[in-house]
Amino acid sequence: MLDRLGDIPHLRPGDDGYDASRSVWNAIVEHRPAVIVRPTTVEQVQQVVRLAREHDLLLGIRCGGHSAVGHSVPDQGLMLDLTALNAVRVDPRAQRARVQGGALLGALDRATQRHGLAVTAGNVSHTGVSGLTLGGGFGWLARKFGLACDNVESFRLVTADGTLVTASATEHPDLYWGLRGGGGNFGVVTEFEMRLHETGTRSLTVEVDFALDEGAEVMGRWRDLLPDAPREATFTADIGAAGILTVGYVWTGDPDFDGTAAAALVPQIRALGRAPLAERVLDRSYLDLQTQADVVHAHSLRRYSKSHYLADFPDAAVEAFVLRGSPDGRPDGDVPLPTVGLQAYGGAVADVPDEDSAFSHRGTLVEYGGGLVWEDPALDAPYVASARRAGRALEPYASGVYVNAMSDEGAAGVRRAYSADKLARLTALKDAWDPDNVFRLNANIPPSAAGRSTARSPIEEETS
Repeated sequence: MLDRLGDIPHLRPGDDGYDASRSVWNAIVEHRPAVIVRPTTVEQVQQVVRLAREHDLLLGIRCGGHSAVGHSVPDQGLMLDLTALNAVRVDPRAQRARVQGGALLGALDRATQRHGLAVTAGNVSHTGVSGLTLGGGFGWLARKFGLACDNVESFRLVTADGTLVTASATEHPDLYWGLRGGGGNFGVVTEFEMRLHETGTRSLTVEVDFALDEGAEVMGRWRDLLPDAPREATFTADIGAAGILTVGYVWTGDPDFDGTAAAALVPQIRALGRAPLAERVLDRSYLDLQTQADVVHAHSLRRYSKSHYLADFPDAAVEAFVLRGSPDGRPDGDVPLPTVGLQAYGGAVADVPDEDSAFSHRGTLVEYGGGLVWEDPALDAPYVASARRAGRALEPYASGVYVNAMSDEGAAGVRRAYSADKLARLTALKDAWDPDNVFRLNANIPPSAAGRSTARSPIEEETS
């Protein structure tokens, strides 16, 4: 089989660079592909997909490598590494960007910000454009301009039989619908055409710290600010390892940014509690904002998290958020409570009719995420258990889950991510475009008569 790779660059176990290429964001993932293929042309991508299909190989697609469960690294399978296909071409007059499938968010941001333009991207610059966009793509610009997937004009992708097709509102519109939120179930995207927006180049981050004993009161008042928040403002709330509550917002997407309107909400944030412990108001470039979390989310650390969408945030959910799965908001013994956070949705995300794309839960009020990061493998079990407890505490109030934030939920998570009607439509698309489930290392939507099993997570699935 390997002789059919011809001139396509590839690595096998033992080759220089093999171990570095198979290492991904979550160090819990310890997979060893049989071969890592690194195409430099779209034609080579087509050849690799045909080869994987013909030989019934487990196929994983790597861009940024941020899948929490290692979907991009197929154990004993074929890893299709797109990182050489990373070009970003910007047409500032037309306000369009053509982004190859292996590009990272940082490259997209740098290319567009040279012209004072941007498109919604995630919050970590070494994330892949492909994975983020195919799952939806929430970022600091989403409340102003919609999700990343809402801003895709067209996709160029290699389908399961190796064919190169274009999907847009006028070409294969059914596939275009499914690619906007349906994940990597339908092919390998080799190029995105994205609409850009005049955003300017600046941002404001506001963070105010409060003691945890004020947590429930502060969070209740923070929640009450959300309905009237300007679309340039994405409200945030976090409880870190030190047990301090931080609330605030990030202001982006205003080409006429002068700091005055952006800072107008600061007094309201200060007034959420009785005695703020500290305050940070950071006026900086959008590019600096987009890289602020890069170190915290660095590759090669062990990590586990749980996520929920919440359409409402009642007082009981506020309390569960503050307590983080504990009786009193404090750890019991040496195992820390997870770091937890909320980001507000709404605005342009909710403007798009739910039926217009595969992405679901557009009526979300806030997205919850809670997890831990560590280095010692001996801590895996207790740290995973701590993050799961905090996630279970919010589960009664959850309305769904973001596909890109799923960990080891498997098929149950997919059912939470999409309504029954959307799952039926996505299954019909899978039947049409990938009936053999060639693309199954993802938040998998199996075809109705799949001849291949869906992939298992490297982290043992929850049984309760």
